[in-house]
Amino acid sequence: MEQDVRHTLERLIAARGVSLAGVSQLLGKNPAYIQQFIKRGTPKRLDERDRRILAQFFGVSETQLGAPDEPVAALPGRAGRVPVRVSQPHRTLPARMRLIPRLAVGASAGPGALAEDEMPVAEIAFDEAWLRRLGAGSDAVTMIRVEGDSMAPTLNDGDDILVAMHGGTGTPRRDGIHVLRMDDALIVKRLAFRPDGRLSVTSDNALYPSFPDLAPDSVHIVGRVIWAGRRV
Repeated sequence: MEQDVRHTLERLIAARGVSLAGVSQLLGKNPAYIQQFIKRGTPKRLDERDRRILAQFFGVSETQLGAPDEPVAALPGRAGRVPVRVSQPHRTLPARMRLIPRLAVGASAGPGALAEDEMPVAEIAFDEAWLRRLGAGSDAVTMIRVEGDSMAPTLNDGDDILVAMHGGTGTPRRDGIHVLRMDDALIVKRLAFRPDGRLSVTSDNALYPSFPDLAPDSVHIVGRVIWAGRRV
């Protein structure tokens, strides 16, 4: 069973196009944690919290990652005892909800924030149908904060943003506000895909520079911003 879980997780990571170290950091673990689990079987199985985060990130059920089936109780019926599943409301979310990890990292709308602390500090439940209306679909979604004012007035310093993570070369790309990784820093900018394949990266605040003509391999797209919230 544990071997099947390790193979499943390895396939999910490869399909998503993320690194083993990145998935480890998503769980708040040391960078080698997931590699050791997959390759060496250490730890022997994922704990409940890690299964939940990974299942939400990859869009699969927790049972695929080693969670036990719900316990079965027997109730009397006409033909004898009929098995029924016992729900555990204190451990599971309603089916319509999705847990979104809030990462301890900022996406700079200014000079750039170093992305050294990518680990969840909280998990916030959002309505699944609402996320799909925003365009998240089955994409993994994370919440991070905005740092700086280069995207003002669209995004302000301290705003929380939901980011639909870019899943690799097969993920459709579209114009809009994106989180990018450049020189190990995370930045948030408005991105436009030109017909010739090149990119335009702009700031909404005219006081900051824009880059109207960039080669696509000069920018690593982390994900697309689908929602922003702020304090009042």
